[in-house]
Amino acid sequence: MPATLRGKAAIVGAADTEVGCVAGMGATDLCVDAILRALADAGIRKDAVDGLVTCNSMAEPFLYHAEAMAEYLQIFPRYCISVGAGGGTTFTALHQAASAIASGICTTVVIAMADSLRSGLSRERALAMQSSSGHPEFERPYGAPVPAYYALIARAHMHEFGTTPEQLAAVAVSARKHAALNPAAQMRTPITIGDVLASRLIADPLHLLDCSLVSDGGAAIVLTSAERARDFPHPPVYLLGAGEGHSHEHISQARSLTTSAAAEAGRSAYAMAGIGPRDVDLAQLYDCFTPVVIIELEDLGFCAKGEGGPFVAAGTIGPGGALPVNTHGGMLSHCHPGNPGSMFALTEAVLQLRRQAGERQLPKADIALVHGQGGIMSSHCTILLGREAG
Repeated sequence: MPATLRGKAAIVGAADTEVGCVAGMGATDLCVDAILRALADAGIRKDAVDGLVTCNSMAEPFLYHAEAMAEYLQIFPRYCISVGAGGGTTFTALHQAASAIASGICTTVVIAMADSLRSGLSRERALAMQSSSGHPEFERPYGAPVPAYYALIARAHMHEFGTTPEQLAAVAVSARKHAALNPAAQMRTPITIGDVLASRLIADPLHLLDCSLVSDGGAAIVLTSAERARDFPHPPVYLLGAGEGHSHEHISQARSLTTSAAAEAGRSAYAMAGIGPRDVDLAQLYDCFTPVVIIELEDLGFCAKGEGGPFVAAGTIGPGGALPVNTHGGMLSHCHPGNPGSMFALTEAVLQLRRQAGERQLPKADIALVHGQGGIMSSHCTILLGREAG
């Protein structure tokens, strides 16, 4: 692996499928659809692809998912891998694919992820999936589902820093304001702080509107070398920096509930890119639950530790704010099909940097940060993208 990946790879194609409840299309159909849309966006045929990375589906799992998608499409890649689960590995896949390109293993990689959690899972299967995430000895016997684990994180932040339910709710309100400008978003009706606090309690202190959506959908990108990137129809979006941080698997083993490995991931990405938080024009952050955004903002250096609540309550991350976050609506309002959820943050960043985001286009979008986390604040990856190679 080279010492740095800065400016060595670029995204030249990006596309989303329809999201929400997508009738008549299963997870495999959505994954293939996302790939074909991304290839069309890049203006290339499938025989130009020599690398394929996917993430297994929960609704329609395969033993070898990437190989199954390649077989379906009759693509015969030199680099073919299905990554693990979780939002963090979505961007880890990009990190690894850029390394494969930089080292000459392949030239053109498609990264595609899709699932149909809304229409493809029964209630019983969904509950079984939720309960399986806990530690078999120290967590599962107590019956806590995934929202309860994030409720622990929220309560810890509230106890340590005085964060309020209203500040958590401000994250959801901001996401909905962004989604209102996105015709593809699953939920676009405006909401207020009061609406969030009045919504059904899921796991104290998290209400229904503090929690991400359940969706069908998929997204894909095409990645190639910087040298080849200008031969494609759209302006390339260059990889400037990447970093990872991995702190635990199970929340009962976490060293801290209020500081995450996003801090390590962010530091590595900033160092590779040679920039800092002040240089970032927009951020696309994993927002499976509202407290996650507050902690990520702090750990990624956008505000001091403990100041995330006032930072979001001031409107900083909403439309017109100093740091627009999740300009497509995020998982709280755009969609969340499980493991592929953060892929939509990546495709949105590409649209913003290309100046192709329509009504929600930001006036300044030269450098974007995207961040994903998998597990229960366990595995983190930060990616910095720019219009110029650096």
